[in-house]
Amino acid sequence: MPHSITDEPGPLTGTAVVSLAVNIPGPLAAARLAALGAAVTKVEPPQGDPLAAGAPGWYRQLVERQRVVALDLKEHDGGARLDALLADADLLLTAMRPSALARLGLSDAVRRHGLAHVEIVGHAGEAAEHPGHDLTYQAAHGTLAPPALPRVPVVDLLGAERAVSAALLALRARERGGESHVRVVLEEAAHDAAGPVRFGLTSPGGLLAGGLPGYAVYRTADGFVAVAALEPAFAERLAVHVGRTAHELAARFAGAPSDHWERLGRRLDIPIVAVRGPGGG
Repeated sequence: MPHSITDEPGPLTGTAVVSLAVNIPGPLAAARLAALGAAVTKVEPPQGDPLAAGAPGWYRQLVERQRVVALDLKEHDGGARLDALLADADLLLTAMRPSALARLGLSDAVRRHGLAHVEIVGHAGEAAEHPGHDLTYQAAHGTLAPPALPRVPVVDLLGAERAVSAALLALRARERGGESHVRVVLEEAAHDAAGPVRFGLTSPGGLLAGGLPGYAVYRTADGFVAVAALEPAFAERLAVHVGRTAHELAARFAGAPSDHWERLGRRLDIPIVAVRGPGGG
């Protein structure tokens, strides 16, 4: 569902954010901060954000409430213009390796201007300079099913939400005069996202991975439906009106189209939804 846009002042109205983050976690976090009312200036390199080339429609949606400025931070003029932006900001959002942060002198700028700072990094500790992306973080923590690629970059999305929470914490700490630098580590987000697999909930045969007949995907006469009858009341209604075992459910669902089963689910208050494409169709 698209995010809603409102003219009502948000809780971050009056807060100025400068974001140097490209790709997915940073831009998504910046968009959430903008939706909460912050005035976000997105600083991009001259070649732009790679996300704009890979998913232009999503990129446009994310930056629609932001001011986008192209600066070459390797040039003196670009660095000076960034410093001017930071002088009027409350929060800096970055997503780069610590060495790049140091090379650009951003830690000094944060201290000089008294900014809150949210730093999105891939790894912590001795591995802080190691490269990585959502795919490699998922590979390291057991949430891939090779050879398929993930449909959703879970680590990037979870990292973005953590960055939003970190921004609120950093801004609050800045108000109180405390430490206002918060680091969001994507590999840690990957570890937490893998909890359901690590503890057997979504590992093969787990309760949410085929262990329950009432929580599964079934073929219908014209597609598939997702059935999520987890609670006892849902499970009992499904058993009475459709089937109790996986074999019974598969046979019944195959006998009618998906919209029939959606209507039945709404009528009987059972979570049954047709499996649709990314656009909802």
